[in-house]
Amino acid sequence: MAKHNAANTRIKREYFDYLKEAMRRDEASIDQVAKALSRFEAATGYKDFKKFHREQAKAFKHRLDKETNTRTGKPLARATVHSTLSALRAFFIWLAGQPGYKSRIAYADADYFNLSEKDVRVANAKREKPVPTLEQVHHVINSMPAETDIEKRNRALIALAVLTGARAGALASLKLKHLDLEQGSIFQDARDVNTKNSKTFTTWFCPVGGDARSIVTDWCEHLRTVLMWSEDDPLFPKTAIGLGKEGGFEAVGLERGHWSSTGPIRAIYKAAFSAAGLPYFNPHCFRDTLVQLGERICTTPEQFKAWSQNIGHESVLTTFTSYGTVPAARQAELIRGLGEERDGGDDAERMAALFGEFLRNRGGSF
Repeated sequence: MAKHNAANTRIKREYFDYLKEAMRRDEASIDQVAKALSRFEAATGYKDFKKFHREQAKAFKHRLDKETNTRTGKPLARATVHSTLSALRAFFIWLAGQPGYKSRIAYADADYFNLSEKDVRVANAKREKPVPTLEQVHHVINSMPAETDIEKRNRALIALAVLTGARAGALASLKLKHLDLEQGSIFQDARDVNTKNSKTFTTWFCPVGGDARSIVTDWCEHLRTVLMWSEDDPLFPKTAIGLGKEGGFEAVGLERGHWSSTGPIRAIYKAAFSAAGLPYFNPHCFRDTLVQLGERICTTPEQFKAWSQNIGHESVLTTFTSYGTVPAARQAELIRGLGEERDGGDDAERMAALFGEFLRNRGGSF
């Protein structure tokens, strides 16, 4: 059976270029589209896209229903199926307008990649995810050794992450010059720092308590005065690999270069949480931790708006809807407390102001 179709490869290359240059998609998003197309081609025996028919879409949906996750052995998650089919639908809608395909593919045929409304609701359902508490994060930081340069770097990495909520990509690309210890901030300059959607913004250290700030300060001092790092050197340099005493390759120190991916950062998190006797929380979870902290300590709409901007959100609505889910235990506590008699004037004004902000962002409607 053929495992390649030259005509398909050419048109896919055009589509990927369209996604990158016209739709401004990043490489990770395009890779997901490529995987979906590859999966569909394999299912059809690599038939030419010009021979696409709605029955192929229907058969592919049924095939996905029977497939299992290679890692877990369980049926594919509805979210995975939904994202795969959505990518295929968007591709064939685009393809139906391209020269050589217009007369062969109907726009409506792409709609056969849609899931049922019920499955879409299941795929898009928001579920509570585990988020580390500040106490757990401080426990992890305090449990981490700090004897070698590598250990000092790892501890400072997690300390800065909880201070700022910076994403893993940003942490991997920060330079010493981006950190202002006097002001207690990092300048996430998109010219150098790998920020989401290439946004440039300043993040001030959040009031998380503990030793996080002093750990970051000590690390910068170590880089500048002991290792003689320059301002353009990485804040968190990658590990240098060399020959060990027994002749094998091993970590031998730090190298004046940035990590090329976020994989090493995730490995640091896994090792740190495991050593502290806690389940693994990925770097992104720290952002949820900080949002929950902001919800507790911000007392005015202006304060919460500033908190939202501090983690890189242009709209407070993003913070509310993407990160602001109230944990189940806290939800129960709040609901049970609503029946208690108390003067709620200030809280009522705050709620009204926040709700007003919410409606303005939604255009005045639900």
